[in-house]
Amino acid sequence: MMKGLLFVLLLLAIDINAQPIEMTQVRAVLDQQVSDWNNGDIPSFMKGYWNNDSLRFIGKRGITYGWQPVLDNYLKSYPNKSAIGVLEFKELNIDVLAKDAAFVTGNWTINYVDKDNAGGWFSLLFRKIEGKWVIVVDHTS
Repeated sequence: MMKGLLFVLLLLAIDINAQPIEMTQVRAVLDQQVSDWNNGDIPSFMKGYWNNDSLRFIGKRGITYGWQPVLDNYLKSYPNKSAIGVLEFKELNIDVLAKDAAFVTGNWTINYVDKDNAGGWFSLLFRKIEGKWVIVVDHTS
């Protein structure tokens, strides 16, 4: 019985210690997205999303399904560097739900030189698929 209890405690300790690693990996995806966006590289920004027809993006116009339609919408809405502006994420909260799932909430702002800034809130469901953390559901307002 004592061996079983020690085994369970060891598993709990491993899981608790893994969460900061998973949080760091998810945060790295978000940091890379900000960098790619601010470099005007929306296709690279999209590497943070699951390249799959089941990707869901929920915005003010409803739900968009699939990686390519989401990319197309970004390229249509942000056709050049002036429209892209400078992206910033704030108030990030990363909750690791499992070894392969995380839920993120935060605030986004796009700063512009020649017009009013844009911004809002987002919630993201991340999954670790084939060893890579990707956004599978994005709800942005």
